[in-house]
Amino acid sequence: MTLSLQNFNKALSEAEQLLACFETLNNHPELCSYDVLKKASLIMTLTAWETYVEDVVTEIFDAKFSLIKGSQFGHFAEKQLNERLKFFHNPNSNKTKKLFEEFFGVDITEQWSWPNVLPKDAREQLNKWIYKRGEAVHRAQLDNTQPQIIKKDELEKCLRFFKALAQATDKALAVI
Repeated sequence: MTLSLQNFNKALSEAEQLLACFETLNNHPELCSYDVLKKASLIMTLTAWETYVEDVVTEIFDAKFSLIKGSQFGHFAEKQLNERLKFFHNPNSNKTKKLFEEFFGVDITEQWSWPNVLPKDAREQLNKWIYKRGEAVHRAQLDNTQPQIIKKDELEKCLRFFKALAQATDKALAVI
């Protein structure tokens, strides 16, 4: 297990704690608008994914290219990676695929499979969650008659999905 996956699991546990807070406060709506906790948990989950991808790419890069570290080419390669990571936001399947292909020559998204999930399904689901995160971040829910941005059961699915996605990514990286 990479250090990046360990850090991801810690970050995801914070999103799970927010969901637990939602469940507690759900019984006391007079205390606050508890839906914000679900939105915050969604945002934290996707932020944990983004951080995981950035961290694991850096971790693998450092391990694979340790022999050239300090050389002119090593400085160039490291600078290229850092430049790519500066603009690596909203890591959907295409952006993640391109990053891993560029630096490691592997389509990591083809390794995203686990029981009942094929790589194509994982890519589609990741892109849907990225979109939903954008809605949560950029759209305030002004009309309470509209559906919630995310429901509790969806958030639970989201958390399970990202745990499985990070584990599948980590497993695939163990062989490159």
